[in-house]
Amino acid sequence: TEAYAFMKKQGIKVIHNYKVCRTAEEVWQAITAIGESRGSLPYDIDGAVVKLNNLADREKLGATAKVPRWAIAYKYPPEEKETVIRKIELSVGRTGRITPTAVFDPIRLCGTTVERATLHNQDFIDNLDVRIGDTVRVYKSGEIIPKVKEVVKEKRPAGAEPFVIGTTCPVCGAPAVREPDTSDIKCQNPSCPAQLESHILNFVGRTAMDIKGLGEAAIHSLIEEGCITTIADLYHLADRREELIEKGIIGKEKNTDKVLAAIEASKKNEPQRLLTGLGIPGIGRTAARELMLHFGSIDALAKASEEEILAVRDMGEISARAIVQYFRDPASQKILESFRASGVNFTLENTGLVDEKLAGKTFVITGTLPSLSRKDAAALIESHGGRVAGSVSKKTDYLVAGEAAGSKLQKATALGIAILDEAGLMALVGQSDT
Repeated sequence: TEAYAFMKKQGIKVIHNYKVCRTAEEVWQAITAIGESRGSLPYDIDGAVVKLNNLADREKLGATAKVPRWAIAYKYPPEEKETVIRKIELSVGRTGRITPTAVFDPIRLCGTTVERATLHNQDFIDNLDVRIGDTVRVYKSGEIIPKVKEVVKEKRPAGAEPFVIGTTCPVCGAPAVREPDTSDIKCQNPSCPAQLESHILNFVGRTAMDIKGLGEAAIHSLIEEGCITTIADLYHLADRREELIEKGIIGKEKNTDKVLAAIEASKKNEPQRLLTGLGIPGIGRTAARELMLHFGSIDALAKASEEEILAVRDMGEISARAIVQYFRDPASQKILESFRASGVNFTLENTGLVDEKLAGKTFVITGTLPSLSRKDAAALIESHGGRVAGSVSKKTDYLVAGEAAGSKLQKATALGIAILDEAGLMALVGQSDT
C-alpha cells in the first residue's frame, strides 16, 4: 500500500478500491464490497486478490513455478445481465445441421459488447421456452462464450409465440429432418449453398488442404457467382482466371494468381489432408493419418468394408459406417473423379515412418520445449509410429511437458501417466546425446 501511495503521488494511475485487512472477516467483507462495485469500476474484473502487504514476507514465502505463495484469488460468479431477444436466426453448417442463434439488444458483459448467443437446437429452445420478444438473462461461460441462462417469464410480452425451427432449410428451402436419437435438424439437400460454403471453408483450412487466401468472403463470392458448386470445382478455377480477375471475385490480378497458385500447389498434399477435407463425420486430421498409414491411398480406403476399417487403430463403428457411406455415395464418387482428373494426389508415397518404436503409444504435448516446436515434436513421435492426441485421458501413455506446462500436466500426474521432458522423448526414440 505504501508503493501504491508513492505511485499515486507521482501521478501514476493505480487502483483505488483496495483495503488493508487484519482478520478473515475483514477479508471477506472487502471481497464482497469489491464484487458489489464491479459494475461501476472503470475497468473489468472477474475476481479479487488477497495479498500479503509486506514485501519482505513475500520474499520469504517465495513462489512455485506457477503461483506466488503470498497471494490467492477469489473468482466472482459470472456476470449476468437482462436483455430482450429481437429475433432468432437460423444458420446451416457443413453437415447440414441447422443452428438457431438469439439476436438481442446489445449488452456489456466482461468487457465486451454482446448481442448474439447460440440456442443450440430445438430441445434447448423448448426446455427454456425461449420466444422472440422475451427478456432473458445472459452470461459468459468461462468469461468468454455468451449463453442464455433463462427466460424472465414475468416480462414476456403478450402474444409471444413458441419458436419452431421448422421442416424446411432456411437457406435453400429443401426438407429439413430431425435425425433419429439426436437433437439435430438437418437440411437434406447436399447441394445447399450454406453447406457448400462451410464445406469449402473446412476443405481449404489449415488442418486439411491448407489453401491460403480463400477466406469466407471470397468463398461466398465464388458460390454466388456460380464458380463453385462442389469442393472439386476449386481445381477448375484456373480455367476461369480472366473472369475472376475481371469481376474481382477473389481480388485483383496479383491476389487471384496467388490464390490459384496455392490451389495448384495443394494438389501435391499428402492424401490424409484430402481425406480430412472431405468432411466425413468423425474423420479429422489424426483419424485421416491413421487411415492413410493403414490403407496407403484414398482408392484403397474407398474399397474397404466396415470390418476392414474397424481394424484401424482407434476407429469406431460410427466412423467406419460414415466412411463406407461416403465412398458408396454417387455424388461423392463424382467429386473424387473430378479430383483425380485434376491431378490431386490420392496415394501416400512416403509414410514418414522411420521405425515403429512408439507404435501403439499415445502422446500429449504441452508447454514450451527447449528446441522443438510442438509441430516438430508431433512429427517426431509420428515418424516413430506414435500417435499424438490433443487432450490427456486414461488412454494417454506419455505426456511430453515443457516449460509452463499447465492443467494437462496436473491431470497426467493425477492419472499416473508417465511424464517426459524433451530429453526423455529423444531417449525414447533413440536420439539421446549419450
